[in-house]
Amino acid sequence: MTHAPRLIAHRGLSAQAPENTLTAVRAAHDAGIDWVELDVQLLGDGTPVIWHDRDLRRCSNGRGRLDDLSRYAAARLDAGSWFGAAFAGEPMATLAQMLELIDALDMGLNLELKVNRGRDPEALADRVLPMLLEARPAQRLIVSSFHAPALARARRHAPPERLPLGALFERVPGDWASRCEAIDAYSVHTDWRRLRPARAGEITQAGYPLLCYTANDPIAFASRWQWGVSGVISDDPRVFRAAG
Repeated sequence: MTHAPRLIAHRGLSAQAPENTLTAVRAAHDAGIDWVELDVQLLGDGTPVIWHDRDLRRCSNGRGRLDDLSRYAAARLDAGSWFGAAFAGEPMATLAQMLELIDALDMGLNLELKVNRGRDPEALADRVLPMLLEARPAQRLIVSSFHAPALARARRHAPPERLPLGALFERVPGDWASRCEAIDAYSVHTDWRRLRPARAGEITQAGYPLLCYTANDPIAFASRWQWGVSGVISDDPRVFRAAG
């Protein structure tokens, strides 16, 4: 079973490289961070790619929706110049390419099943999970999602000892325990700014690792460690390591 990581690079080392790219993952590894959090979606032709948004505008030189794109069209996009000229020509990574890199670097992966409006959560889980289970051992993998049907479908692919699932929330709801039990969740993930001590105590006392996103100020975050938080998902985890 996974040992909850303390430091996870959000979308790779996204403070230093374009998010969700091969370069951002290499940067995390080079910085000594051995876990990354990434997002996965399907293109219109069913190819799984590492991408957060519903469309292309923010993080590429393209326009339009992700589900209108084929992998051949995606391969022509520049997913790096928006971040800086040094990253011009950075490709949109397919899941296959990313898993090959993560395997080569022996990194841990928290992969979010990103279910944007109008997309099919079951199709996403059914396409992605077989690839993940073949590529990564349980102790180096967490699959998370805000979307309960996506997690339920993921659970059908493997039992808890093979597939750690993370229940992802903005604010942890009152019925969090039943939601976690429904999918045999391993961990709970939440917005660090919306977490309260009492709720953190409930989660940790129930035995779930508690991971918080997306924190970049170790001083402001410090009290969360005292509440029992296991790990932080950060654009630049190096600042937490430097803070001790």
